[in-house]
Amino acid sequence: MEEIAQADGIAATYRETDTERLLVVSTDGSEATVAQNVDGYAMLAVRDGTGTEQERYYGFDMALDHVAELLAVSEHDIPVPDAAEDMGM
Repeated sequence: MEEIAQADGIAATYRETDTERLLVVSTDGSEATVAQNVDGYAMLAVRDGTGTEQERYYGFDMALDHVAELLAVSEHDIPVPDAAEDMGM
């Protein structure tokens, strides 16, 4: 399953792997990822564009805020696909 949302030059792609739920946010050639295990009960990991984990959060809003900081955009400008709305604890 893959779902993409786009707005104001920012793209957010939600997809699932065998082990993780991923929200990859990209703009201007940079990207950052919010990851959670497929069971949905673990903390959210924020990874930079190289895949290096930067921090873990319980809340989706805090994770998105960190992603926005990494990408130098406003958290409120990040489009969130419907499938990713329930990420976080």
